[in-house]
Parts: sequence; C-alpha cells; structure tokens
Amino acid sequence: MIEKKFVFQQVDDKVIEKIVDDENVNINHMILKKGDALPQHYSNSNVYMIVVRGNITVQLDAQEPHVYPAGTILNIPYNTKMNVYNQHDEVLEFFVVKAPSPRFYGK
Repeated sequence: MIEKKFVFQQVDDKVIEKIVDDENVNINHMILKKGDALPQHYSNSNVYMIVVRGNITVQLDAQEPHVYPAGTILNIPYNTKMNVYNQHDEVLEFFVVKAPSPRFYGK
C-alpha cells in the first residue's frame, strides 16, 4: 500500500487529537463544546485552522476576538499569541494544520 491512512474521531465530546506529526506537516483535530477553550499559547509554525462545524472564536495578540463560521480557513502567522474557544451552543469542530511541522520550522 502506497498511501498512509489516518483516522479522526467523529463525536460531539471534547477532543484534542494529533492526527499527523511528521517532517512535512502537523495536523490536529479538535472538538470543543460550549465553554471549552484551548490554553492560551503562541503559534509555533504557520497555522491554518479549518472550521468544519460550529463557530470558532479567536483572539490574536491584543486584537478583539473574532468569530468565524464553518467553512472558514484561518491563517495565523508564526509566534502569534492565540486564544481559541467556543462560546456558542453548537459544537465546534476544526482541524489545525501546521506547515512546516513545528519540529522543523526554520531549519
């Protein structure tokens, strides 16, 4: 088999899972219920957030929080302070793609 297969959970409960972590890319899958949030952190690569369900609220550096619906892809530059959370009733599901992989960023 030439291809590699990766799977992710399809649930409504909180999920934070690493799907792919190799020299090319890092892909995470996340599901957040209302009131759930990621810890505040700084982006460690070029980050792309792909919103597939619900609405994501993102606050970057000192700017006001912004809300983005399903069907949105956000690009967040390296070393940006991030607050990501779900403040809506609908379950939030999104993928985080980091390219290049943080282990190889800048090398």
